[in-house]
Amino acid sequence: MRRDLDHLPAVQQAELEHAVAILMRDFEAAISGATQPWKRNGKVLKIILFGSYSRNDWVDEPENGYQSDFDLLVIVNHADLTDIADYWYVAEDRIQRDPTIGRQVNIIVHSLDEVNHALRRGEYFWTDIARDGIALYELAGSALAAPSPLTSADALQLATGYFQKQFPSSGNWLRMAALAMAEGADQDWLNKAAFNLHQATETTYACLLMTLTLYFPRSHNIKFLRSLAEDKEPRLVEAWPRATKQDRRRFELLKRAYVEARYSPNYIIEMADLDELADAVRTLRAIVEAVCLQRLEVLKAEAPI
Repeated sequence: MRRDLDHLPAVQQAELEHAVAILMRDFEAAISGATQPWKRNGKVLKIILFGSYSRNDWVDEPENGYQSDFDLLVIVNHADLTDIADYWYVAEDRIQRDPTIGRQVNIIVHSLDEVNHALRRGEYFWTDIARDGIALYELAGSALAAPSPLTSADALQLATGYFQKQFPSSGNWLRMAALAMAEGADQDWLNKAAFNLHQATETTYACLLMTLTLYFPRSHNIKFLRSLAEDKEPRLVEAWPRATKQDRRRFELLKRAYVEARYSPNYIIEMADLDELADAVRTLRAIVEAVCLQRLEVLKAEAPI
C-alpha cells in the first residue's frame, strides 16, 4: 500500500496530518481508564486515505459548492471499537469544527478481521481501497489480506439482490413523503415529509453503493453518502443543485431531517423546500436506476451462461 502524499498540495497534506492526530488522540482518550482487556488493549492499526484524494482526481471549488471530501478508513483491532458513538463521535465533531481543516472529513471504522474477510470475498469497495488507498498511519503486523477475485456469478447474484431490495424501498419512502406533503402546511406533516425524503435519499444511495461496490457504510449522513456515491458515479452530481446558498441550505435541511425533523422543536421546513427536494430525489432515483441497471447488464454479460 502506498504511503506518499506528494501528489497533494502542502495545505491538504497538513490537513490530513492534523485530522489523523485528532483521531489518534481522541481514541486514546476514549479508551483510557478501561477495565475490559479488549478495550484497554484497543489499538488503531491503520488509517487509510481512500477515494478521490488517493486517486488524485479530487475537486476543490468550494466557491461553486463542489469540493471533494477526505475519506478515511480507520482499522482497529476489535470489532467493538468500531462504534462511532462510543469511540469516534468526539473526534469527528472536533475535526468538523477545526478551522485548520478546510474540507469535510468522513470516517468509516472497521476491525481488521472485517476488512480482511471482505477482501478475501473480493468485495469491490475493499479491493479498490487495497489498490488505491494511502496509509496515513499503520502499525507493524497489521497487513491487509490479499484480495481474492469475486466470481462474476457471485457478483451478479449479490448486486441483483441489493438492487431488487433497495430500489423499491427508496420509492416507498418517496411515496410516504408525498402522502405527508399532501396533508398540507401543518408543520408536523411537513417535518414527517422531510424525514421520509431523507430516508428515500439514504436508501437510494444504499441502492447505488451496494449494487456497484457491495458495501454500504453504517451512516445516516446523506452528505457523506452523497460524497461516496458521486465518487463512484459522477453523473449523480446533477441530482443536487448546489450553486446557490438556497440550494445548499435545502440539502442541509434534508441532512438534518433524520434527527431534527422528528425530535427538534426548532426544525422548520416549508412546502417550497420540500417540493424542490422531492424533485431532486426523483432525479437522483432516475440516475441511480439507470446506473444500476447498466451495471447489472455488465455483470450478466460477464457471468457464465
